[in-house]
Amino acid sequence: MPVAALDLTGRVAVVAGGTSGIGRALAIGLAEAGADVVTTGRREGAIASAAAEIEARGRRTLRVSSDVLDRGSVERFRDAVLDAFGRADIVVSAAGITRRVATLEMDEDDWQRILDVNLTGTLRVYRAFAPSMIANGHGRLIGIASLTSYVGLLEVAAYTASKSGLAGLTRALAVEWAPHGVTVNGIAPGVFETDLNAALLKGPRGQELLMRTPMKRFGRVEELVGAAVFLASDASSFVTGQLIAVDGGFLASGVNQ
Repeated sequence: MPVAALDLTGRVAVVAGGTSGIGRALAIGLAEAGADVVTTGRREGAIASAAAEIEARGRRTLRVSSDVLDRGSVERFRDAVLDAFGRADIVVSAAGITRRVATLEMDEDDWQRILDVNLTGTLRVYRAFAPSMIANGHGRLIGIASLTSYVGLLEVAAYTASKSGLAGLTRALAVEWAPHGVTVNGIAPGVFETDLNAALLKGPRGQELLMRTPMKRFGRVEELVGAAVFLASDASSFVTGQLIAVDGGFLASGVNQ
């Protein structure tokens, strides 16, 4: 594969949920690969901080907040991107939330909010940007799946349902939009320490997850960038409907001791 196929110079990338954790790491990684990158989220201070990092790498960006729970907010963000850049070549949907609770004790509003952010939020982002990609005959949509897209983990039923749903949504939209030059794929991270799970990983559950990971360590968020750049680039031109697991061998694992 020519190295040039992985070059994102001249491309415009959007990362929803790109102001912290995995999303921010991917935004910076796409900028380092050559793309102009616009991150968004709800917190204006975090948007400004991420934007400064992107600009420090010589790339263009915007400072526009949005909330994946609000379709109008997502569409206004899309309009700002298209007005400024004329197109969006790459869209990463990385906004996500979780809550650990026994399913019989879970409040239905919490269940709905997790599905609304993780699954329907991704659909809102994709639906906002897909029409312009279809009109241009080219686009890369990339979602953030999870180990729970494949396996069940204790007391995170809503998160598991949302990420399993994301896997199905990825396949369905890949089939629907492939004739228009738009690919739809996802990245399934293994165990990466972020603000979302830092407390959990310090406890017994973290040790169990570590035991299940053949590499015997948690991932570093920058280790997800390679998969994102590949899926965003011309190198993945015949790849769609797929989830790439970046998990240190977790899903391949059986008995490790």
